[in-house]
Amino acid sequence: MNLRKRHKGASAEVHTSAMNDIMFFLLLFFLIASTVTNPNVIKLMLPKSSSGQSVSKKTINVSIDKDLNYTIDKKQVPVDQLQPTLQSYKSLATELTIVLYVDRTVAIQDVVQVMDIAQKLNIKLVLATEPKG
Repeated sequence: MNLRKRHKGASAEVHTSAMNDIMFFLLLFFLIASTVTNPNVIKLMLPKSSSGQSVSKKTINVSIDKDLNYTIDKKQVPVDQLQPTLQSYKSLATELTIVLYVDRTVAIQDVVQVMDIAQKLNIKLVLATEPKG
């Protein structure tokens, strides 16, 4: 004989299916937000000066395609005019950097030729690559 009374009322249950959706969206938000931010950047409040000079930094895109066509900032230039054209760009900016885009089928001698011209003109040169993957 069972003397206890049974209550047939509401039972206490916790539904966590909505909690799973919320946690998924929070995880997705933080993953996207972490790729946008750059933690290696240090923001500084620089002092102001009325007599300071601004240094002009300019980059020039030089590209060599598989047919050995040389292009400087989307203008095709013959090989023999490469050095005078870069010299004219150097006179416009005090600190100049060349970003060199080269097709992978181009011989290394053609790349070295552009590097030699940059070295003669005392211009920094960076070789552009694609990331693996």
